[in-house]
Amino acid sequence: VQLQASGGGLVQAGGSLRLSCDASGRTFSTYVVGWFRQALGKEREDVAAISWNGVSALYADSVEGRFTISWDNAKNTVHLQMNNLIPEDTAVYYCAVGPRYGKYDYWGPGTLVTVSS
Repeated sequence: VQLQASGGGLVQAGGSLRLSCDASGRTFSTYVVGWFRQALGKEREDVAAISWNGVSALYADSVEGRFTISWDNAKNTVHLQMNNLIPEDTAVYYCAVGPRYGKYDYWGPGTLVTVSS
């Protein structure tokens, strides 16, 4: 499985960005796709995740109500719509795939999101 995250950039506080995670290759019969982030000098943290059929999704408390994860099935892409961004959202964002929530076996390179105040 190969993953590629894109869509990062520089945005002012209050702005929006949409990240994309493009997946190719074989995956599990059922799986989840997760978004994670790691700020400079901090531990990696979960951001959001979605099941392969889009039926369920999870969000970190810190992004609940501001971020939305979704599937573009036609393109085999998972999007992370990020609204009302705050400087604390500044981090490198990664996507990953695994058989279930909490277990991710394939990771892609990150994309940097910088939110200026």
